[in-house]
Amino acid sequence: MTQKTVLNEAHRRLSAKMVDFGGWDMPLHYGSQLDEHHAVRSDCGMFDVSHMCAVDVAGPDAKAFLLRLIANNVDKLKLPGKALYSAMLNEAGGVVDDLIVYFIADGQYRVVINAGTAEKDLAWMRARLAEWQRVAACQVAIVPRRDLAMIAVQGPQARAKVWQVLPQARAASEPLKPFFAVNVGDYFIASTGYTGEEGYEITLPASKAEGLWQALLDAGVKPIGLGARDTLRLEAGMNLYGQDMNEDVSPLDAGLAWTVDLTAPRDFVGKAALLAGGQKSQFLGLLLQDRGVLRAHQKISSAQGAGEITSGSYAPTLQQSIALARLPLGVAIGDTVTVEIRDKQLVARVVKPCFVRNGKAMI
Repeated sequence: MTQKTVLNEAHRRLSAKMVDFGGWDMPLHYGSQLDEHHAVRSDCGMFDVSHMCAVDVAGPDAKAFLLRLIANNVDKLKLPGKALYSAMLNEAGGVVDDLIVYFIADGQYRVVINAGTAEKDLAWMRARLAEWQRVAACQVAIVPRRDLAMIAVQGPQARAKVWQVLPQARAASEPLKPFFAVNVGDYFIASTGYTGEEGYEITLPASKAEGLWQALLDAGVKPIGLGARDTLRLEAGMNLYGQDMNEDVSPLDAGLAWTVDLTAPRDFVGKAALLAGGQKSQFLGLLLQDRGVLRAHQKISSAQGAGEITSGSYAPTLQQSIALARLPLGVAIGDTVTVEIRDKQLVARVVKPCFVRNGKAMI
């Protein structure tokens, strides 16, 4: 059965076009995907991300559990509120899911996992815990927080709009550096996002979500659907689980080597496979030089061999078609490759996989 967020009726009152997204009934757009994209780049917009699942991991052995569970190193989390992007891997080194871990306090973490993989992720986490508990004591509670909702406000005016609606949050949230979070009463406010713009992701009791959504609407914040969310994250060079990586793809081949700590002496699920297999391909950006639109699964030809687009679309900010792609190791930034589109070989330039940041072109 299709699941609904607590804001489902609010989307419908705004005449959103609703679609199935990983088993959730979600807004694709509220009239114009293009207008929504530009609103986030030039002003601000808000996203219902309540389908994402916050999972509290707590207990005396919570840190030890996460050290073994994920590829990045939670030892890096020294300050309360600090966040870390990483992935859970399977034994073959494939990505079970990408996620964010927040350090709340000693023995207390919050992990945010993807909507479409939430049940699989929870089963994976619980299975690993049970496996390790058979060997040694491991006191950890894994608690999915479906009593919470999440609203992301993103764009150059996002912080000002949030402070306008939640003035009590300004003193604590204004000093936040990127990838930090702070509790302000019932609000867990994080300086993270999926657009390449400034802003906050606000986790709050589900019972308060519609009130905050309406207050932001009244303050002039535009609602943004999944369509613009995808073009915004693609311009920012951010991976999408299920397209840019999955259980058959190593993080080293998905541009996520920076989220993997192979140097610390700790062991984690998938580490042995990563060390044995190494990196087999590069994850780079493409900028189409000819007329057309780059899409996922289109085949790429280069002097070093074949590749494939993992995510592609028209980029409204650049007014060009862009893509994220897996390419042979020998391909370099600035090279040209060809992409097969409708039986034609179109030219694309290889670029760093971050096209737009803070409203400005990066290529």
